[in-house]
Amino acid sequence: MAKILIVDDEHHIIELVRFVLQKEGFDVKVAQDGLTAIKETENYRPDLILLDLMLPGIDGLEVCRTLRKKPETADIPVIMVTAKSDEMDKIIGLELGADDYVTKPFSPRELVARVKARLRRRTGLIKHADRKVEEEIAYGPLVVRPARYEVFLNGEKLDLTLKEYELLVLLINNPGKVFSRDFLLSTIWGFDYTSDTRTVDVHIYHLRQKIERDPSQPGFIETVRGVGYRFKELA
Repeated sequence: MAKILIVDDEHHIIELVRFVLQKEGFDVKVAQDGLTAIKETENYRPDLILLDLMLPGIDGLEVCRTLRKKPETADIPVIMVTAKSDEMDKIIGLELGADDYVTKPFSPRELVARVKARLRRRTGLIKHADRKVEEEIAYGPLVVRPARYEVFLNGEKLDLTLKEYELLVLLINNPGKVFSRDFLLSTIWGFDYTSDTRTVDVHIYHLRQKIERDPSQPGFIETVRGVGYRFKELA
């Protein structure tokens, strides 16, 4: 039975979401503020978190940022719950590592479908992680260790977000292959967000800041104008 943590401070929303999820057979817990959400995530270890952005005390964005920084909670899928007008909050949340979002008011059927989709993808990633993976991928001074989720540059360990790491692994495993922004969105974020591809560009920008000697003249990740990005092939 998959475990879902609902993080919201609106009673009617909590009861509605709890009802529809329990009806589908999920085990459900609730946190009504940001600090409780972080504690419950560490203790309850949910398989997925439904995270409202407007919370008392620590808001949802800070909760997401905190969870993504901790190795033990970094890979838990997070679906943000936002108001329709909070476009910038959606973008910021996705950049912080949220996996999907739903807007209020939402359809209970859509919410359940998104929860199941994220859980299926998580199960697939876990199964993939159980397979034998390469000890490390070396590309000049850049080294990726997939089994440990670690990246090193000139022997120094880099602090990458989960999405930055997933982007890097996809690109470095396919040198010379061009990936469109839409493909990267659907593959890394796992949902269709084609109305605005800025989140890919922002993640690539931050990734370059961490791995490139001169981000303005990248030696690893190349921009293919009008298409997307590729990892440069070794000469």
